[in-house]
Amino acid sequence: MDVLPVSRFKATCLAALERVRRTRRPLLVTKRGVPIAQVVPAPPRKPTHSAFGAMRGSAEELGDVLEPLPEEAWEVLR
Repeated sequence: MDVLPVSRFKATCLAALERVRRTRRPLLVTKRGVPIAQVVPAPPRKPTHSAFGAMRGSAEELGDVLEPLPEEAWEVLR
């Protein structure tokens, strides 16, 4: 773990944060030798799922969609 005094952290904050991100090593910020904060790397991003295949398994096939309905199913013939 890297240790950095608060005065240096204040002056180089963005660079220190980038170093934590890049190296994945935590940073301990101290004030007069006493720890006051710890900067840890963020957890890795979760992969985003594509819209393709998102509905897989959610439909049910009830019959042949190309086969015509029987005459008793047509309301207009009643």
